[in-house]
Amino acid sequence: MTHVICTVDMVLLTLHEGGLKVALLKRDREPFKGVAALPGGFIHIEEDTDVRAAALRVLTEKTGIDVPYLEQLATFSGPARDPRGWSVSIAHYALVSFDVIDRAAHPDVKLLSVDRPISLPFDHRLILETAVSRLRSKSQYSSLPCYLVGETFTLPQLQRVYEILMGELINKVSFRRKIAEMDMLEVIEGQFESAGAHRPAQLYRLKAHFKQQLQLLERGL
Repeated sequence: MTHVICTVDMVLLTLHEGGLKVALLKRDREPFKGVAALPGGFIHIEEDTDVRAAALRVLTEKTGIDVPYLEQLATFSGPARDPRGWSVSIAHYALVSFDVIDRAAHPDVKLLSVDRPISLPFDHRLILETAVSRLRSKSQYSSLPCYLVGETFTLPQLQRVYEILMGELINKVSFRRKIAEMDMLEVIEGQFESAGAHRPAQLYRLKAHFKQQLQLLERGL
C-alpha cells in the first residue's frame, strides 16, 4: 500500500520597504533541491501533538523565527502537487514584523515581494496567493495587521500598515474611530516617537489579551 505524504507548509509574511514580502528558503534536498520555496516539512507523529505544533516546529527549525501570529490557512492535496506521490499539505500563514526577521532569521531566508511574479515548486504559488488574499481580506475588519507593525508603534504607523495591505488610503478620522471601537490598543505611558518637525507621536502596543486572538469589527474599515 502506498502511503500518503503529509506535510505542513508555511507562508511567512512581513512588511519591508513599503510592501508585503514572503520569506523563502532554498530546498536542501530533492525534489527541487536548490530551488527557493515556502518553508515546510513532514509532520512528526511521535513528536508533534497536533498540526499547529508541527507548523511551529517546522517554522522555527527552518527559519529560526518565533512568530507572534500563526493561523491555519487551508489543506492542499492530490496526486499531482508532489512528484514523490499523493500528498497532503496543511498550509499555515504567519505574520511577523521585519525587525524580528532582521534580527533572528536564518541567513538563507530571502524576502521577495508578493506582488511580483515568483516561480515556486509544488503548488506553493497557489498556497502563497491564498494566504495573501486571506490576509488582505481580514485586514478590512480585524486587528490582524497589528502583527506586522512591531511591539510598539504610533497610530500613523499602524494606519500605513492597514493602507498597504488594503491597497488604498484610509481617512484618518475614520481609521482612529474604528481602532478605538476595537479597543485593542493601550497607551505606553510617557513613551513617544520623534516625528521630525512634528510633535512627537504617542506609542501604543496591543493589549496582552489580543496578542493571542484577533479582535473583529462588525463593519469593515
